[in-house]
Amino acid sequence: MRNYRAVCAGLLCALSFFGAVSAASARDDFMVVGARTTSPIGHHLFCIDQPADCQADTPNAADPVAITEPLLGLVAEINLSINKVIRPSSDFELYGVEERWTYPIEAGDCEDYALLKLRSLRAIGIAKSDLLMTVVRKRNGEGHAVLTLRTTRGDYVLDNLSSQVKLWRDTPYTFVKRQDPTAPQHWVAIEDGADLVVGSLKK
Repeated sequence: MRNYRAVCAGLLCALSFFGAVSAASARDDFMVVGARTTSPIGHHLFCIDQPADCQADTPNAADPVAITEPLLGLVAEINLSINKVIRPSSDFELYGVEERWTYPIEAGDCEDYALLKLRSLRAIGIAKSDLLMTVVRKRNGEGHAVLTLRTTRGDYVLDNLSSQVKLWRDTPYTFVKRQDPTAPQHWVAIEDGADLVVGSLKK
């Protein structure tokens, strides 16, 4: 009887431990953001040119979109399609400037891919507050821009350097900052980091 109780106690401890790990993993699926921070200069200029695209849908951000497998599949299709259609090219090659954020037609760099994906996902009914331009740092220290999709199952990343839509913690990046879902013209910190020029064309 004593051994039976010891085994049961051990199983309860193990279940509690794995439950805690599972809960921690679920929490890790969502970015933790902090105070407002500086906007990337490219996004600031974009908002001057496209002010309507930098206004919130509603005064307060709604709950994240309820993700389903069909919706995630559609998001993945849009991510892959835009990655294939748009030719990678730097802002300097296209416009003669170091940094310009715009909707690409045939070519663009990382933030242009992300902006086009944002507009495409808005067109299928996803709220602007769930589609957040995000600045990250690659392993080599280079700045890069991706699109974050806020969902009830975590924060997913659409990336011109990947054909897959992944949870943010499954990407190889250090996350720096992203748009504020309540006020898209503003940005909030994900972790401390200096302003980065974001123009990644390759891994």
